[in-house]
Amino acid sequence: MTERNHAGHDWRAASARIEPFEDAPFDAALIAECEREAAAIRQRPLKVSTPTFKTFDSADIKGCSKMSFPAFSITGGGCALMCDHCQAKILEPMIPATSPEMLERKVRDLVRLQDLRGFLLSGGSNRRNEVRYERFLPAIERLKREFPYLRIAVHSALLDSARAKQLESAGIDTAMMDVIGAEATIREVYHLERSVEDFEDTLAALCATRMQIVPHIVIGLHYGRLLGEENALAIVARQRVHALVLVVVMPFYAKAGTFATPEPAAAGRIFLAARRMLPAQDVLLGCARPAGMDKRLTDAYAVMAGLDGIAFPAEGAVALARAIGRPIHQEHACCAVKLGARARSAFGGACAA
Repeated sequence: MTERNHAGHDWRAASARIEPFEDAPFDAALIAECEREAAAIRQRPLKVSTPTFKTFDSADIKGCSKMSFPAFSITGGGCALMCDHCQAKILEPMIPATSPEMLERKVRDLVRLQDLRGFLLSGGSNRRNEVRYERFLPAIERLKREFPYLRIAVHSALLDSARAKQLESAGIDTAMMDVIGAEATIREVYHLERSVEDFEDTLAALCATRMQIVPHIVIGLHYGRLLGEENALAIVARQRVHALVLVVVMPFYAKAGTFATPEPAAAGRIFLAARRMLPAQDVLLGCARPAGMDKRLTDAYAVMAGLDGIAFPAEGAVALARAIGRPIHQEHACCAVKLGARARSAFGGACAA
């Protein structure tokens, strides 16, 4: 047996000894490709993120019952864009905060009653894929002045340099945005008359600030097929981002029959490509991905490809990380905020290329 085949067999054997993976249809070639880089992968601790905006419990780790890092939507459940992959359903579990006064009151209540440590600010887009936070920024500034320890993250959507600077000036710590690498996906899935360059320009504008910038790439965004993911990775790699979050499209949120479920091995190959293209930055698997066996396989590939963190890991993922020699660390906040905080020291607080 060659060293290559023997290496792949070792990690396959390790996964087979973990109960949730006993019948998992792993891609042997992908596992072997990951294990060839085992020495580097074992050097990277795995951060397990369990943000408190979602109840979580597993055999491996426990969630946190306190609402220490919730998510707010400034539009409630409303979104003018209504992209095919989401249909605004991602906003449903967020806490509505549709006025600056409502946001400020709820944050102050959570500071007093729930030991709030930070929060995510999001909302539905307008028809140009913009979320207009401007009227909320004075409230953010007041909250940061009174509670400077709060870590505040925002889903920026598309914006220009002036609005990026406004977010920075208000005290936003971390900005996140989706990077799309295919014009067809922007038109057909997002129903949006914007270009790939608009997404790259937004990322550059954010990276010209001192905020921690954590772009997201949705694997399988084009109706479950891979289209533009590698271009999106190249866009991210051209900027000095603090971290990258990868998620996998979830057909559950879309209209019935419009989206296929991406193959976990296809997602795994994107994980490995991202790890190679961004060796100095944190790359992690975010909250969104299909459930069931697909999630177990996806999370296993994330562990074996050397991603730095997983939000709400599937059963067996932590055990697999331990089995292949990766240290584990758990955090109860949004993975992007914590990763960005660690990366700030590496990049001196700025991410401009």
